[in-house]
Amino acid sequence: MFGIKIAHVFRSRWHALLWSAGILMTAYCSIPTPDDDSDTPTQDQVLQAQQAASAWSAANGSH
Repeated sequence: MFGIKIAHVFRSRWHALLWSAGILMTAYCSIPTPDDDSDTPTQDQVLQAQQAASAWSAANGSH
């Protein structure tokens, strides 16, 4: 399928160790870091929400 065959990886302990290190690094790098103050919106988020609300109300004809 992709890359090295699994049977070839586990022929050697070192190959298995390097393969598992690659899997762990992929998992570590794919998880995003949490925000510090995720409960309180930033000024940019508030501004974007206000702009979206005004655009929506303008598109629907209500004020």
